[in-house]
Amino acid sequence: MQEKTATIDFKLRVEKFLERQEFMKHIGFDLSVIEEGRTEGWLDIQKIHKQQKGLVHGGVTATIADIVAGFAAYTTVPMDCHVVTAEIKVSYFKAGMGERLHAIGSVIKRGRKLNFCEAEIWAVDGEKRNLIAKATTTMAVITPQDINHKMNA
Repeated sequence: MQEKTATIDFKLRVEKFLERQEFMKHIGFDLSVIEEGRTEGWLDIQKIHKQQKGLVHGGVTATIADIVAGFAAYTTVPMDCHVVTAEIKVSYFKAGMGERLHAIGSVIKRGRKLNFCEAEIWAVDGEKRNLIAKATTTMAVITPQDINHKMNA
């Protein structure tokens, strides 16, 4: 039987996994806080992150929400398991403007097969912080048996 919680090495495990996160590197997002059930990260807003009106593109906001929620869930699963996004809903509150985006992800409800998570995205401009979006996600736990079943199908 698999253990319910991740081992104490979850931070090292996430850091190793981050080495293969090419899209995250491509957009310049940095995961700076890794705790069990919670992650945080930062994105320096660049021209490539903006849409035609000069605001942060909604897809960038959704992407970093997905990243922090997903890695928050990943810290809670057994070492031989992974997580993938089964569902994401993003509510946008304000336009994304400023110098940086700060994303905070947390696990709200852990389950054997599904984890329910939240993410908050904050626009930071100097000392000013604005909550620009909030996401709710469902993260599916992928076990070795799930992977073997797919490969043998």
